[in-house]
Amino acid sequence: MRYFAVFFLFFFTIGTQAQDKTLAQKVTGTIINDNTLLPISNANVININKVKGSVTNARGYFEIEAAVNDTIHITLLGYQSLRVRVTNDWVKNGDAKIQLTEKAIALEEVVVRKYDLTGYLEVDSKLIPEKENYRYSISGLPQGYEVGESSPNAFSRVLGSIFNPADMLYNFFGKKPKELKRLKAMKKDDTVRRLLESKFDRETIAVLLGVDKKEIAEILQRCNYSESFIKTANDLQIMDAISECYEEYKVLKKK
Repeated sequence: MRYFAVFFLFFFTIGTQAQDKTLAQKVTGTIINDNTLLPISNANVININKVKGSVTNARGYFEIEAAVNDTIHITLLGYQSLRVRVTNDWVKNGDAKIQLTEKAIALEEVVVRKYDLTGYLEVDSKLIPEKENYRYSISGLPQGYEVGESSPNAFSRVLGSIFNPADMLYNFFGKKPKELKRLKAMKKDDTVRRLLESKFDRETIAVLLGVDKKEIAEILQRCNYSESFIKTANDLQIMDAISECYEEYKVLKKK
């Protein structure tokens, strides 16, 4: 009986280690420019399924935790974003070469207008438009962010969505609980968090939530965030704002 227990413990330990190894499996890759075939450094690589992030080094090389059928999202300023599915042959054969295509961007003319100031502080202070927005802080960020002009409206809009099934927030929050949980997981990964702090295009958030970028702006408007915040906040702040609104929604729904 003693020997049986020892053998059982031995095989159980081996099985557990093998399972952990599978769960912690990683894939590697090299990202290159499809035109020059040169390696691309500092490209952002995110596993959408596991919400894990990585960045390519000077040789374009990266490694990231992934399993078969996971989706890898690759972004870099100036290049077209790319989504790649993890396949069995990628896992078995090791390093994969992935090509990114540069974007052709035409810059539009920008007209800078100045205020006609008089030089007198009392007069000029009345000429400059002023917005009275509430400011809140996000953990991990050095500065605060703005929400709408009337904070109580955020509460009432979320409350209204619960009692009105046709409301956009009700439909969105009710149908995407898994996607919204990913937003929380994103803040736990340092690489993903640093990436979102430097991005303003809403692309990564849209991919993770499975929505259009325009829907993100509409969600924030329904949660009563100001237009200036929606346009100027980085992706980490946007993610935090949506998460905050979702938490209010869950609390009110329980009540």
